[in-house]
Amino acid sequence: MSDKLPNHPIECPWAPSIPRYLVPIDPKRMGHFFTDVLIIGGGLAGLRASQEIDPNLRTILLTKDKLEESNSAYAQGGIASVWDPEDRFDNHVQDTLVAGCDLCDVPTVDMVVREAPSRVAELIRWGTQFDQLDGALVLGREGGHSHQRIIHALGDATGKEIMRAMIQRTRSCPNIEIIEEAYTIDLLTYDNRCCGAVVSVQHRPPVLIWAKQTILCTGGCGQIFRESTNPKVATGDGHAIAFRAGAVMRDMEFMQFHPTVLYIAGSSRTLITEAIRGEGAYLIDSNGYRFMKDYDQRLELAPRDVVSKSIVSQMEKTQAPCVYLTLAHLDAKHVRNRFPGIAKVCEGFGLDITKDSIPVRPGAHYMIGGALVDDQARTSIAGLWGAGEVTSSGLHGANRLASNSLLEGLVFGAIAGRNASIAASQDPSVSLTVLPIQYQPKQSTSQPIDLADIRNSVRSLMWRNVGVQRRKDRLDEALLNVQRYASYVLAHPLNGIDAWELQNILTVSLMMIQAALVRTESRGVHLRTDYPKLDNAGWHRHLSMSIKPSALS
Repeated sequence: MSDKLPNHPIECPWAPSIPRYLVPIDPKRMGHFFTDVLIIGGGLAGLRASQEIDPNLRTILLTKDKLEESNSAYAQGGIASVWDPEDRFDNHVQDTLVAGCDLCDVPTVDMVVREAPSRVAELIRWGTQFDQLDGALVLGREGGHSHQRIIHALGDATGKEIMRAMIQRTRSCPNIEIIEEAYTIDLLTYDNRCCGAVVSVQHRPPVLIWAKQTILCTGGCGQIFRESTNPKVATGDGHAIAFRAGAVMRDMEFMQFHPTVLYIAGSSRTLITEAIRGEGAYLIDSNGYRFMKDYDQRLELAPRDVVSKSIVSQMEKTQAPCVYLTLAHLDAKHVRNRFPGIAKVCEGFGLDITKDSIPVRPGAHYMIGGALVDDQARTSIAGLWGAGEVTSSGLHGANRLASNSLLEGLVFGAIAGRNASIAASQDPSVSLTVLPIQYQPKQSTSQPIDLADIRNSVRSLMWRNVGVQRRKDRLDEALLNVQRYASYVLAHPLNGIDAWELQNILTVSLMMIQAALVRTESRGVHLRTDYPKLDNAGWHRHLSMSIKPSALS
């Protein structure tokens, strides 16, 4: 495996339709706020970054909703970390590389894996109550892992417990001002340097927040798909604002689809954690047949991309809308104690997880691609750092290994916070000045736009044509239709979070479709049915894209 793979730039013929800013920018008519460090995103990566900022530096942390509402808080499985004496760093590294389908950055993987025990110990010191038995951490196993190394909390609510402890700690820091319900519309840039953001707080008119250093930790974009495990806030805002600012975006074709999402018509989609298969659950089809043995010798413990593809294939064979998870062969008391959250959700639909089969199918889960960052969490834009799901760090390659996501947020969050703090400390205070950034978009359209209708149409289109299985004719159709929507939704300034989210969904969808069209092979989570084989000779490389923003932005 190559340590450093080339980034192959691809063209974006629709780039001229992408506006630099979504709203007019006129410093003489807008409110101004100033801070040393601006952190955009209140998930685990953002909170962890905040802990590294020098207490003498003023820090503003923005979160789109409440702090409790993020992908991090909904993480069920746990954090992957070598903890068992029988486990080794090399084992965790190898498992990550295998899952990543030969596209991981090996030094990055090694660094993150070796930092994992320290980051977990840190969480324990800060008050996180991980599940224990006789004074020792309980270690679980998930798909793709060769050893028991998944550290979890509250059975199947690890993210909730970690975020509780991290939120409590962050709120106690006097230098950190947390602003909830703050929607970041765009990054402010001048001469290819990030100098803050355009923000709407609690639906009020946009203001300019000027910062010496900015850290982007906005999470994922699962809501661009109709079927998703992600909360409603995950609309790809960070991916879109980074792209509009000129950041290099990488691996945008790689969206991970979690294989087991509760599928009950009319209900919201609920993640059924990978740990449930780690504990011994079977996957069966509508005929009661345990089918994974037909696809992979690792059965239910194969990596997520393999299981998702297998489920879709079996659904096609049986002409059924879903498959099922069964735990009926396991000890009922252990199942209820290990998965109390899932048991409660299923009870609401009349399902007893100790007896009844759980209907599941894949759903969009984790975005692997994003703003390119190096091992110091630097993006391609000076003054802008990144951590977590909004970035492409090289850790995941073409498929994320289960429970490596919270770990990435912790490790890169700490790195981004530390480096942003150092850079802000070395920057003289006079740098906090209003720069001559001016932007006046085209006049608003007089025609009404049904935002909800377009959003639903795009999400359904993305699920049908850019989901688990992809092929050229469907990708072409998706690109044509999304471009058509973008031609009038992005052409005019619109007001309000619903409008800005739709504009971001369209932008991220265009990036994903374009990259999926270019990569004519199947690798990891990217399955091209018209190019079903992995092609290292032609595609052992990353795909990147960027646009050049205005000189005055």
